[in-house]
Amino acid sequence: MNIIPRPKRRSACLWIFAIWLLTLAAQPGLLAQDKEIAKKLQGFDAYMTKILKDWNAPGVGVGIVAGDKLVFAKGYGYRDYEKKLPFTPTTLGQIASNTKLFTAVAAGILVNDGKLTWDKPARDSVPTIQFYNDQLNNTVTLRDMLAHRTGITRHDTIWFKSDFTRLELFERIKFLEPREPLRQTFLYNNLMYAAAGYLIELQSGKTWEEFVREKIFAPLNMTGTVYSIADMLKQPDYGVPYTEKRDNFELYKIPYYEDIAGVAPCGAIISNIQDMSHWLIALMNDGKYVGQQIVPTDVLKATLEPAIALPNTMAETRGYWELLNSAYGMGRETTSYRGHLLTFHGGDLPGFHSQVSFLPRERIGVIVFVIGNHCASLYNTISYNLYERLLGLDQTPWSERLLELRLKGKKAGTEARAKAGAERIPDSKPSHSLSDYVGEYEHPAYGILKIGQKDRQLQFDFHKIQFPLTHFHFDRFDTPDDELYGKWSVNFQTNPQGDIDKAVMSLDEAEALFTRKPEALEPELLKQLAGTYETPTGTKFQVTMKEDNVLYLVYPGEPEENLIHYKGLKFRLKEFSDMVFEFVIENGEVKALKQRDPSGEYVSTRK
Repeated sequence: MNIIPRPKRRSACLWIFAIWLLTLAAQPGLLAQDKEIAKKLQGFDAYMTKILKDWNAPGVGVGIVAGDKLVFAKGYGYRDYEKKLPFTPTTLGQIASNTKLFTAVAAGILVNDGKLTWDKPARDSVPTIQFYNDQLNNTVTLRDMLAHRTGITRHDTIWFKSDFTRLELFERIKFLEPREPLRQTFLYNNLMYAAAGYLIELQSGKTWEEFVREKIFAPLNMTGTVYSIADMLKQPDYGVPYTEKRDNFELYKIPYYEDIAGVAPCGAIISNIQDMSHWLIALMNDGKYVGQQIVPTDVLKATLEPAIALPNTMAETRGYWELLNSAYGMGRETTSYRGHLLTFHGGDLPGFHSQVSFLPRERIGVIVFVIGNHCASLYNTISYNLYERLLGLDQTPWSERLLELRLKGKKAGTEARAKAGAERIPDSKPSHSLSDYVGEYEHPAYGILKIGQKDRQLQFDFHKIQFPLTHFHFDRFDTPDDELYGKWSVNFQTNPQGDIDKAVMSLDEAEALFTRKPEALEPELLKQLAGTYETPTGTKFQVTMKEDNVLYLVYPGEPEENLIHYKGLKFRLKEFSDMVFEFVIENGEVKALKQRDPSGEYVSTRK
């Protein structure tokens, strides 16, 4: 589970971000005199040395909790690869989607307080939440949202690198059309966790950050845990994100991902092995920590209950049957690992990756932090290996299996990029001059795509991602294939009037249509346009303006129609792109309204 946009057929390649390193301290790992555990971990240091070499991993941190104690904490590699600084149990790093269980537990506390419910429509508690249609409004529950079973897919590009506030993201949910029926398919959705965090704020009177700190961090003595990179960098001990180049094995430093505030409830927490062990101890002991009941037992039980089944994809496609019959609860997953119940969740942000897991019956838990997008899957590899050692099982060759897949994928990616552009039609030209493409294009959920022009070249600006655009063919323009952000392709569309008025990009799981924003008209001018008009046959109709500063056509006995501003004094109807209404102003007075369509022009005079 992660909050990194997944690769799709023609997505903007946000997938290139992947993993996080948390490199524990190069110090003795055993923190308790447990000879049995020490015996079971014999050879693990040598195993980790080989792991780092084979995977070209900058650093990895490992923590083991047994019963109610952190019994092992050790780092391998570096928290800062360039400066060769060792990882320690107090090294901070982004835990990404491991934040989700904190949000689910916080919501559960409000369920116990009677301010939210798990299984009644979310609108019963918070009427302001709006989904795509009335069916979803009347049925979607908090459990649906936290179990990723709303039928609404990720749409991660809405929040990725954007400045949208939590409220703005909350208000965009109504534009997300479901892809599957409710409760039928597991579709991971970070925006639902952002929305759940906003529900917590509305029902508690405190921000999600304040509520989680008060109810969870403080009583668990998680004193080093913060929410922002800015606060992390004030501390002396923190991880630095490095990853591997796409087409070679060079490690390089990448920027921290900081635009997380809007979706904080799905992935903003920054913590360390020491603090996360307190959380894991509470999870493993029915909510108790140091003899105190911190988290309600029934809330933890609710998050663990299977809410939706997951397919046995790895088993059926790869023949890896060690994990079987997984299910997602709320903020965590359960599975059978070689016959043992395992609950876990992963977390991924650019450069930082983590996993928190435990065996409920054996009361053994593992925390793994990884730096490096190319080696993110190590949090699975290492966790499984530790459980096999601690349970006395033979060791599954997870590293060899997944490393083979990684190297094959890396090779395939390099070969694929070498063939990019094969479909280009040579000698084609844009349909318009470059200046005609310049403007702002808007999608109701994804926001604004800005197209500029500099030195006779179009410029791409979307959610702080800025690149030059190069003509590909006809009205398609592409950005460079960036090492970090990948390639973005924009296909412009022309309306029946011959103007460039739309831009299409493949984002997440589908194409997103951005409509050109016209220059805004002053409300006073709109008021001037409102009034009574008469058709050539003598029929009178009204142009009215409502409180939303929008004009409407009102013909006798017919439903009103929204006049959508197009450009200048021109307007269109939603249903007919080939019909244009243009107001005529002479000497400061509105004289007429012209209606143009393919059949001709009709003029209605102002009365």
